[in-house]
Amino acid sequence: MTRDEARALDAADPIAAVRDRFALPEGVIYLDGNSLGALPAATVAAAGDLVARQWGERLIRSWNEGWIDAPQRIGAKIAPLIGAAADEVIACDSTSANIFKLLVAALRVDPKRRTVLSEAGNFPTDLHIAEGAVACVPGARLEVVPRDKLLEALGPDTAVLLLTHVHYKTAERFDMPAVSRAAREAGALMMWDLSHSAGAVAIDLDDAGADLAVGCGYKYLNGGPGAPAFLYVARALQDRLASPLSGWMGHAEPFAFADAYAPAPGMKRWLTGTPPMLAMAALEAGLDVWSTVDRPAVWRKSAALWSILAEAGGQAGLDCVTPADPAGRGSHISFRHPEAHAIVQALIDRGVIGDFRDPDMVRLGLTPLYLSHEDVWRAGEALKAVIADRSYRQPQFAVRQAVT
Repeated sequence: MTRDEARALDAADPIAAVRDRFALPEGVIYLDGNSLGALPAATVAAAGDLVARQWGERLIRSWNEGWIDAPQRIGAKIAPLIGAAADEVIACDSTSANIFKLLVAALRVDPKRRTVLSEAGNFPTDLHIAEGAVACVPGARLEVVPRDKLLEALGPDTAVLLLTHVHYKTAERFDMPAVSRAAREAGALMMWDLSHSAGAVAIDLDDAGADLAVGCGYKYLNGGPGAPAFLYVARALQDRLASPLSGWMGHAEPFAFADAYAPAPGMKRWLTGTPPMLAMAALEAGLDVWSTVDRPAVWRKSAALWSILAEAGGQAGLDCVTPADPAGRGSHISFRHPEAHAIVQALIDRGVIGDFRDPDMVRLGLTPLYLSHEDVWRAGEALKAVIADRSYRQPQFAVRQAVT
């Protein structure tokens, strides 16, 4: 692809104007949207209003003027991005806390089923939290198997199959309907981590027959650093499951101040403590960007951007570990190289911010909302130049720094 061809794609891009809704620094091509999304321009005003007016002027009255309903309202805005109904999603806590809540709840459904099944090489927090969750339920255990052995490992003892929809390193994407169906046929609950999926690829939890899901708000949803996460429970399961973190915000009558706990109906039972409204305001502003976006156009653009970088990586002689089939991958591309960390540092020195994953992965995130085809073409040219001139071998790039 030439620069003129990339510009022609931008001229015909139906979502090109969405880029103007983000505050993007000059001289930077930001390919790290899968770890921290760019700042939506509206977030600055939204956060300022929450601090100066809602907190500063309205004070405690703001809880009755929209704060108390924020988890459900924001959850309803996430729902269309993951193929769920508005009353099946709630924004709360962190991804890790939500994984814990759902796993323990799932293990308590059937005393004959005591196994959490997951993939070896899953995102670490998923497995770490799963270890903690099984320790809280007598007789429960965690079984971790290779990706190609997952379905045959499903058995009469499997309570829940926990998988990350898009792999954080390779961007491999599971066939959500097929895997969910296999779990259901085995009598297990199906739980998806959508942290690298929501806002990046098309998802339809309800149509796929998923039972449970979690995801973060700070990556493709552009909710800011440490943004609240979200939690999904299929409507048919909502009355059967209860959160093990029975905080007062999940109580049926939180302001009755009763000693005994009674879970709220629906998704409110998954709330724990008081919603962090500063963070909630930023997440909601990020989600509002999606209100007028043609989502299928986003998924198509993701595939086009990926192809530009795949071509550049191939010309540079890099080993691409991400599936070529758009239906089998997420919205980032990963290349394997023994000096991957130094390559990422050399790219950052040229104004292209990507990220590194141990031990040897260059990972480049592709966020169609604010990346142009020309941006990605320029990033590909920078990648080729770094490899061709071996600038990554300069001493300053050999120093390991924290790269999220």
